[in-house]
Amino acid sequence: MAGIELKNLTIDFPIYGSNGRSIKNVAFSALTGGRIAKGARDISVVRALSGINMNIRDGDRVGLIGHNGSGKTTLLRVMAGVYEPSLGSINVEGSVISMLSIAQGMSADLTGRQNITLRMAFLGQSKETTKALTDEIIEFSELGDFINMPIRTYSSGMYMRLAFSIVTSINADILLMDEWLSVGDASFSEKARERLDHMLSGAKILVIASHNPGLIDSLCNKKYFLDHGEMTEQT
Repeated sequence: MAGIELKNLTIDFPIYGSNGRSIKNVAFSALTGGRIAKGARDISVVRALSGINMNIRDGDRVGLIGHNGSGKTTLLRVMAGVYEPSLGSINVEGSVISMLSIAQGMSADLTGRQNITLRMAFLGQSKETTKALTDEIIEFSELGDFINMPIRTYSSGMYMRLAFSIVTSINADILLMDEWLSVGDASFSEKARERLDHMLSGAKILVIASHNPGLIDSLCNKKYFLDHGEMTEQT
C-alpha cells in the first residue's frame, strides 16, 4: 500500500530583520507567490501553503496546476520530506523518489563513478544496492571511459545523462516530478522517455506539477489547482 495524506497543512517561512524593507518584501512576495504577514520582533512570515488537504491513494496520478509561485514545488518538497509542516500534518506511506532536482548531491570534483556512490547514498540506497546497480547505470548513461573522469569535465548533456541514469535506476512506490524531465541529448531522449514510462507504470502513485495542460490530462486522474499557496479547486 502507498498513500499521501495531508490535513490542513500549512508551510510558513520566517523572514528575520524585515522592518523597514517593505519594498523588498513586496518584491519577495511577488516572486514567491506567498502571502506576507507581520510577526513579532521584526519577523515577517511568508505563508507558502495554507490549509492544504489531500488524500492520495494507490493508483492515483495527481496533477498540480497553478501559476509560478502558486506553491506547487513547495508542496512537492513537503511530500519529499524537505520541509516540515508549520501547521497541520502529512503522512506518507511507501518509498519515495523525488525527481525535483535530479543532480542534487553530486560533486563536480568527483568522477562519474564516485558520484554514483554519492548520489545513491543521498537517495538512501544501501552499499549493496549501489554496487548491484552501478554497471547498469554506467551502461545506460553511455558515458564510456568518461565515467572515471571528474564530472566538471562533462558537457551539460553528459552531466544530465549521468544524473538521470542514477535517479531512474531505483524503483519506488511514489514518484514526485516537477515538470516532465527532458534530458537534452536528442540521441538519448527516446530511451529516456521509455525509462520514464516504465517508472511511471511501476509506481503506485505519481504526483507531477506542470504548466502543460495536455500532459496533465494525459497522465492524471486527479487535478489540484493552487493559487498563492491555497487550494482553489479539485477535480
